[in-house]
Amino acid sequence: MTRVLLDTHAFLWFITDDTRLTRRARATIVDAGDVLVSMASCWEIAIKASLGKLTLAGPLERVLTEQLAENSFALLHIALAHVTTVAGLPWHHRDPFDRLLAAQALDESLPIVSSDPIFRKYGVKRVW
Repeated sequence: MTRVLLDTHAFLWFITDDTRLTRRARATIVDAGDVLVSMASCWEIAIKASLGKLTLAGPLERVLTEQLAENSFALLHIALAHVTTVAGLPWHHRDPFDRLLAAQALDESLPIVSSDPIFRKYGVKRVW
């Protein structure tokens, strides 16, 4: 069973059928046995929506709940181990959400579906 972690934009582009999601990324998501969305991504989406930087197709809780269920995506909760891994990461990236996603991918041995090549600098396998 293939497991993958979605970067926030990959999740959003998948659920909105955005053409910026590459064919390879979409196929990876569709074919994966276990697709994970981090609680960090949910938090990032909430912040961007509250700042008016992101418009959702409905209330945040409904959109997230429905899309996770509809696509059979599982939530990856933030564990203490993920947080402590962040502390030891080099500062290749300043974005706190991406740093946490990198830590989760490392700790859980997950490739990440992301357009951001910075994940490779952390030793995370990136699918795009």
